[in-house]
Order: sequence, then C-alpha cells, then structure tokens
Amino acid sequence: MDRRFRTVASIVRASQSHALYSRISDSSPPLGGEARRGGIDGKVVRARKLRRDSTYPEKICWELLRAHRMAGIKFRRQHAIGPYFADFACIQRRLVIEIDGEHHDRQLEADASRTAFLEGAGWRVIRFPASEVIANREGVWAAIEAVLGERT
Repeated sequence: MDRRFRTVASIVRASQSHALYSRISDSSPPLGGEARRGGIDGKVVRARKLRRDSTYPEKICWELLRAHRMAGIKFRRQHAIGPYFADFACIQRRLVIEIDGEHHDRQLEADASRTAFLEGAGWRVIRFPASEVIANREGVWAAIEAVLGERT
C-alpha cells in the first residue's frame, strides 16, 4: 500500500475528493507540464467536448475513418483549423470531411463561409448529409476513397 494512504479513512477521503472533482470538472485535470504552463488551451478543451458529444452520424463516420482504416491514412476528429473545428481532417492529404445535420439547412451562408475559409487555407472540403451517413455507409466510404484516390 502507498505510504500516503495510511488509514482506510484517508483512502475514502481521497476517493471522495476525486469523485467531487470529477463531477465539477467537464474535462480531465491538467497533465504534467500543462499545469505549469497555465492549463490547457481553450481549443483543446472545446475539441474534447465536441469529440465526447459527437452525434450518431459522426460516430458512424469515425468508425469508417479511425485507426488508419482508409488506405492507411490518418484522420483526426474535431481538428481545429483557424477559428473552426473540422468534423474530420486528414492533415497528410489536406482533406476535411463535414457531416451536416438538419441544422445545417438553416445555416447555408455560414457553411459556405466556413468552406471558403478552409479552401482558402489549402484544404479540400467534402460534405455529407447526416441522413446519408446513416443510410449509406458504403457510399460514404466509396466517396471518401475516390477523393483520396484523386489526391495521390
């Protein structure tokens, strides 16, 4: 047993304080040097929250892309690019994949502005409606594969 916990009561107090911290904080505690540098960057915290609260279509798409499953190419989830977070990004190929839910029907101008920014920064953007990701996984896979094939 660790010398810091000499009694059962101290173990219980330590676990209760950790449980309290876990309920209060919406992210993990700062790691190693992050605490000395003033904490975690706001974009990192936001990206973690977006990954944690991903939608069902985003989860489906992530299962297609994760772990280098698509021709050995690495994708990131909720990757910060300028002021935006790309749903999925392949840095090696400069490709952004966006999954558009129903709310995107009401924000066409904002999506166009976002796409223009990303393309101006050298990224290629492809968008899929959430309904298509759910209904046609194989079609989404084939479309992404075709775009990646163009870039080689």
